[in-house]
Amino acid sequence: MPLQLLLHLDLHGRSAATQARRAARAHLAGTEANDDERPPPLALDTALLLISELVTNAVRHTSGGCMLEVCLVSDGIDIEVTDTSDAEPETSRPDRRGEGGWGWHLVNRLGTDVGIRHHAAGGKTIHVRVPC
Repeated sequence: MPLQLLLHLDLHGRSAATQARRAARAHLAGTEANDDERPPPLALDTALLLISELVTNAVRHTSGGCMLEVCLVSDGIDIEVTDTSDAEPETSRPDRRGEGGWGWHLVNRLGTDVGIRHHAAGGKTIHVRVPC
């Protein structure tokens, strides 16, 4: 059952991933959560990395920005990124020179319950849980 700790952001442009990380960090580690509800540092760092990857890809590969939802649940952090594209993320060979290709691998390796929901009106939502 979700705790009452939900973040909802509409994001656009080149600074979207930075905005998403800052807001998620403040929200998840902030004073609105008591000590028992705050995620462990490793889970928080992992969630911020996956948020950054998903938001960056949504802004880079779609038109219209994206929506981020983050919810602290009893056993983890649920992350959902909704964008305007019907195309699913593609697994590509990571570029060892730092030119990309790591994001979807990271999401699938570090997260659980990875899923993609397509919407009748167009677009999709990618869901991933970071276990605590």
